[in-house]
Amino acid sequence: MTGAGDGEAVAAASAADFAPAPPVGEPVERGRLASDHFRTRGQRLIHQGAVVGFWEAEIEDGSGGRFARDVIRHPGAVSVVPVDGDHVFLVRQYRAALDADLLELPAGKRDVDGEPPIETAKRELVEEIGMRAGSIEPLINIHHSPGFCDEYGHLFLATDLEPVPQDRMGPEEQAMTVHRVALVEAVELCLTGTITDAKSIAGLLAAARRLGR
Repeated sequence: MTGAGDGEAVAAASAADFAPAPPVGEPVERGRLASDHFRTRGQRLIHQGAVVGFWEAEIEDGSGGRFARDVIRHPGAVSVVPVDGDHVFLVRQYRAALDADLLELPAGKRDVDGEPPIETAKRELVEEIGMRAGSIEPLINIHHSPGFCDEYGHLFLATDLEPVPQDRMGPEEQAMTVHRVALVEAVELCLTGTITDAKSIAGLLAAARRLGR
């Protein structure tokens, strides 16, 4: 064992030490590890919005004690890194929770029942930036804000792009602007704090690594 900063012992670990939790979702979510100490024993709906539900979950700890946690249930999302040569397409769009614009990857909710994530990604690419990908492949997966929300994201790398008519929906999409930025510059925008959207940072860094840029 090695010492942690606060004096606690830290056990050496390998990939084999991290057992997956029971499968959830379709496709099955990655990254969920089986908990030895906590179990959700029940939950009640506080409010159901147009997209997400606000629930109060009852959690049982290893000693049998119970406590409550606020949880947001989300249908999941896709994001796409659309690469055109040495450049990537980003969108600037308004986010109501921040009352400000953010620079992001094209993305959208998994709001069509039974639609595979890759098909949602293709659809969002057309809707938001007016591009069809000749090649689209899985990149990484992320849990967006697991401290309070179960939103699970599928990120894809799209290449061999060709322009098609856009099909934007909603006021935010109608007002968004599309920007073609050098991939190396987009990575720099992540590292210097201009891009702060978590999925976009994850996707751009993963794409740069995948492409060797």
